[in-house]
Amino acid sequence: MTEIPFHRDRAESAVSTPLTLAALEAFDDILDARSPSEFAEDRLPGATSAPALDDAERALVGTLYKQHSAFEAKRAGAPLVAKNIARLIEERFADKPRGWRPLVYCWRGGGRSGSLVHVLRQVGWDAVRLDGGYKAFRRQVVAELDSMPLELRLRVVCGPTGSGKSRLLEALGRAGAQVLDLEALAAHRGSVLGDLPEAPQPSQKAFETSLWTLLSRFDPARTVYVESESRKVGNLRVPDVLLARMRDSECLRLESPTGSRVRLLMEEYEHFVRAPAALAEKLDLLKDLHGAARIGEWKALAAGGDWDGLVARLLECHYDPAYLRSLPRNYKGAQHAPALEVRDISPAGFDELARRARADHG
Repeated sequence: MTEIPFHRDRAESAVSTPLTLAALEAFDDILDARSPSEFAEDRLPGATSAPALDDAERALVGTLYKQHSAFEAKRAGAPLVAKNIARLIEERFADKPRGWRPLVYCWRGGGRSGSLVHVLRQVGWDAVRLDGGYKAFRRQVVAELDSMPLELRLRVVCGPTGSGKSRLLEALGRAGAQVLDLEALAAHRGSVLGDLPEAPQPSQKAFETSLWTLLSRFDPARTVYVESESRKVGNLRVPDVLLARMRDSECLRLESPTGSRVRLLMEEYEHFVRAPAALAEKLDLLKDLHGAARIGEWKALAAGGDWDGLVARLLECHYDPAYLRSLPRNYKGAQHAPALEVRDISPAGFDELARRARADHG
């Protein structure tokens, strides 16, 4: 019988944290050997799912480990892992060239990633295991989010709701500026009405990994523009060190007439016009602040199709008072910051505003 040509002399290769983004991007692929649910919660930047055990199989092995022994768990898990790795090689990796070099990790860099790396290296690929696995990378992210913001030169974009802070960030990005758009990373516009349709928020861990990835790309010698966020963006918490750095940074302030703000908000929250029941549910969350009578008034405006009137009332009674209370408390430099007048809410108008912001304020 012909022997399978495995390379028995290929010793396992491993790398350890801390890892730079450049080091991660040097691999041809990053393979997450954890289960699909673990992968969905968070993963290394650029990783793809290559599970050595699916969720049900992982639960089975874990139960055997807790209720019986490590031996029983390994005896049950080994054929499952072997079957899944075989399928990955046949269905996912069959076209990979001889020089393919993937980084493989699991929860702690143990059995699952070790098994996958072993087989890949036996085939002849230069697979590398992440020592300590996702758990070690997660520790690195948490630690570096306490230090990376201190190296940044931030300029905070302030302004009342509807003044176009997010649109200015987008325009600054188009113009080549460094932009930290926390609302884009969090998939939320940052207010009680800020849920994005059909775009659930990521987990806190995934949000922080995305933030770490973006901060890793910034040049600390150049300005980074960021919006004046509060402590939470939807259900996600902005890391404490970053928030403190934002609040201590220089600001620029957008000024826009109420009519322009109403038009801009109508464009950005058009999905509520198509789903007034969803808007009513959100408005009910404000009853403790404004009382049932006022909430009923706002719902009546929506039911009658007076959307401009509703937005104007929300600005007057809810958003503007909250902004005027919180801004001087949290961003002390905002009141005396240079002001930029929003004259045109079109993309071209914000492109011009971005040009002015960079020319006037660096």
